[in-house]
Amino acid sequence: MKYLNVIYILRSVLIILLMGIGVQCLAQTEQKNTPKDSIAIMMARIDSLTRADSVITIQEEKPAQSIMIDSTRIVKPKRDWSTWRPDPKRALWLALVLPGAGQIYNRKYWKLPIIYGGFIGCIYALTWNNMMYKDYSQAYLDIMDNDPNTDSYNKFLHLGVEINSSNEERYKEIFKNRKDKYRRWRDMSFFVMIGVYALSVIDAYVDAELSAFDISKDLSLKVEPTVIPNHSGGNPLQAQSLGVNCKLNF
Repeated sequence: MKYLNVIYILRSVLIILLMGIGVQCLAQTEQKNTPKDSIAIMMARIDSLTRADSVITIQEEKPAQSIMIDSTRIVKPKRDWSTWRPDPKRALWLALVLPGAGQIYNRKYWKLPIIYGGFIGCIYALTWNNMMYKDYSQAYLDIMDNDPNTDSYNKFLHLGVEINSSNEERYKEIFKNRKDKYRRWRDMSFFVMIGVYALSVIDAYVDAELSAFDISKDLSLKVEPTVIPNHSGGNPLQAQSLGVNCKLNF
C-alpha cells in the first residue's frame, strides 16, 4: 500500500511538471509571434490609409476637371459677325446646289427677292408661252386638215367671224406665225431662267471674294516730282528728264 501511494504521488508530480513545461512553451511561442502579428497589422493599416488618401485625391480631382470643362464652355467666345468673312468656294458651291443659298451664306438677304422673283417670272412666262404654243399648234393642225369636226381654231376667232375659202389662207398664216412666236418666247423664257441662275451663282462668288476688299475712306492721291530716264545714250544732261508722279492709294 505504501508503494502504491508513493507511485501515485510521483505520477501526480510528473503531470504537474509536464503541465508547467507546456504552459512555459506556449508563453514563449506567443511572445515570438506577437511582433510579427503587430507588424502585419501596422502594414495593413498603412495600406488602408494610403488607399483612402488616393480615393480622396481622385474624388477631389474630378470636380476640378469638371469645373475646368464648364469654365471653358462658359468662357468660349462667340463669333464676331462684324469681322466674319465668307469663303468664296463655299458660297459658290451653295449657290450651285440651291439658288439663293450663296446669298444667304454671304448674309445678303435683300438679294433673295430679286433672285426668286426672277425665277418665278421665268417659270410663269415659260408655262404661259408653252400653253399658248400648244393651243395654236393644235389650231393650226385643225385648220390645215379637211376634217370639219376638228375646229379648235374657232375659239381664237372674234364673235361672228367665220373661216371660209376667202380668208382661210390668211388665218392659216396667222396661226402658223403665232405658233412659232409662242414657241420662240417659250424657249427664250427657259434661257432667261438659266441666265438668272448663272447670275445668282456669279453674284454669290464675287460678293464673297469682295468681302475682304478695303472700302474704307482712306483713299489718297499723292503728286510728287520724279526723274524719268530717257535711255538716249548721248548727252548725259539729256539722259534724264523731270516729271510728275501721281500715286493713288486705296
